[in-house]
Amino acid sequence: MQKAVLHRKEATAEEFRFFRLWLVVALHINNWFSGPILIPVERQMHRKKQKICQKKMTGKHSVVIMGCSRRLSDMKKKITPVVLVVVLIFLVICVGILSIFVKKYTPSGKTIDGKTYFQLTGDDEVGLVVNHELEDAKVKIVDGRYYVEDSVVGTYINSRFYWDSQQQVMLYTLPTEEFQITPESTQYVTSSGTQSTDYVILKQIGDSFYLDLEFVKQYTDMDYTVYEDPARVVIRTKWNDLQLVTVQKNSEIRQKGGIKSSIVTKVKKDDTLYLQEEMDNWSKVSTADGYSGYIKKEVLSDPVDDTELHASTAPEYTSISKDYKINLAFHQVTSMDGNATLAQMVADAQGVNTISPTWFSVTDNNGTISSLASADYVKQAHEMGMEVWGLIDNFNSATDNLTFLSSTAARANIIQQLMEQAAAVGMDGINLDFESITEEQAPHYIQFVRELSIACRNQGLVFSIDDPVPTYSKHYDRTEQGIVADYVIIMGYDEHYAGSTEAGSVSSLGFVKAGIEDTLKEVPAQKVINAIPFYTRVWIQPFGAGNLTSEVLGMDGAANYISEHGMDTYWDDEAGQNVASVEAEDGIYTIWVEDEQSIGEKMKLIQENQLAGVAEWKLGFERASVWPVIAQYLQ
Repeated sequence: MQKAVLHRKEATAEEFRFFRLWLVVALHINNWFSGPILIPVERQMHRKKQKICQKKMTGKHSVVIMGCSRRLSDMKKKITPVVLVVVLIFLVICVGILSIFVKKYTPSGKTIDGKTYFQLTGDDEVGLVVNHELEDAKVKIVDGRYYVEDSVVGTYINSRFYWDSQQQVMLYTLPTEEFQITPESTQYVTSSGTQSTDYVILKQIGDSFYLDLEFVKQYTDMDYTVYEDPARVVIRTKWNDLQLVTVQKNSEIRQKGGIKSSIVTKVKKDDTLYLQEEMDNWSKVSTADGYSGYIKKEVLSDPVDDTELHASTAPEYTSISKDYKINLAFHQVTSMDGNATLAQMVADAQGVNTISPTWFSVTDNNGTISSLASADYVKQAHEMGMEVWGLIDNFNSATDNLTFLSSTAARANIIQQLMEQAAAVGMDGINLDFESITEEQAPHYIQFVRELSIACRNQGLVFSIDDPVPTYSKHYDRTEQGIVADYVIIMGYDEHYAGSTEAGSVSSLGFVKAGIEDTLKEVPAQKVINAIPFYTRVWIQPFGAGNLTSEVLGMDGAANYISEHGMDTYWDDEAGQNVASVEAEDGIYTIWVEDEQSIGEKMKLIQENQLAGVAEWKLGFERASVWPVIAQYLQ
């Protein structure tokens, strides 16, 4: 938690000059009364003389005694002004100290100029505040209308505005259609035709493009208010995210915590503020008109929840949601002949209601796809009570993710072919399995997700997306996926994989748990499916300088390997798995086993988190006895 910064102030040169002046005055007063102040040596001499006078109080020394008496009288006269001087010096010191304390604890009255606060350097600039945060970007005023740079809109306001740099066109996706906006035009094109406005929607200013704020508002859950003096636009896209506090008496909001910090703005009794952070003595707050800063906690009421209502203008997305738990099995099909293995693969697959064959792959950067789709396969699956969600991947080495994903034409080509194939063979859904997406590719990938969701929604297809666990793919924008897709599938495996530098589980319990918890922060549980592995790896760590290697094994394969190599097995509570190992002549062999027991532990997590279901990679790696274990947790 950020602590308020308290400003401390040392005594100034003026304060020292003030003290010195008073000291000089005091010395002059002393001299006026009695001459120089007695120094300690002089005082000792007077004491000796006093003793001599006391010894000579008789006889012939009477004259001397009288002299001593007079000297004592004179000394008393000198002592009186000395006391006065000491008192004066004490008072001067007190005044000086008091002056320092007064200056130290007197609140600063300096107020930050509004233009300075909103970082306005010219009369034509307009500040921008989004969700209580002052942005560096500025709003442009053109013909009396307010424009915001497209990158700012995409980052802070509405990410669905997508700039296609190749075609020099702005795209925006709605639940069932996409429209295009060309720069400097008062029109935009939708699937239903050309729409017109009485203003330019997209302005080019220099090398940047700016969107009309009112146009953005039509398609965004937002409000905005324009303020003058200084000029600023305050935008809100979040509601009920902060608590409210009421000002109990007139006060100030300061730039930092501490009375010496400059004043940002003044607030009046009964004003309502948004509480951003609460500390011991100060609270960070923001005002409705765009100011943020720190205010004394003592002048605020207790916080209350923000229950403000607003009229949403955001489009509503509909989703397909099955009234049963999904049990999806991935079926790896590598040729048309592979389709004929369906019956064999699912013969023992108790409870499977969805199958996803690996039918489609992007084969070039123009968006051409290969297809192994089969109408007979779909018919057979339907007869067995299973839906078919055809899988499309990006595994072809001849393609470059950035090239085809950033091309509007290539994305459209992929989608068109998928819809044609789905209609031709009678598929029930599309499963998107694009992997190894980088941060640079992510915005284009998400745009593809949006566009594919439109096509699936219009054609009545279930749209599901396969994602690595969030730890490996924070840039995948699962929040957006959770809105536009019907299901988000966590690939809860490959914790350790071919090429890993250390041996370990393919899918430990902690790994799975973290993947589920992190995904649920962005995607509703009723849309989340967790995929589990039917495979494991035997890890071989050679003695000496050799590299770690591994080999994929199915469930029966692992059990046979353990038996053949005489491996010792023990249960690992943390991993939620049996672990088998043996030391051979050439190295150490270790397997983190996937079996009925480990699968049961993973299924408990799915049940406890009330997820939409489970998926399994892949058919052929399992043994029949695992299916009843899975089924019992999907009731």
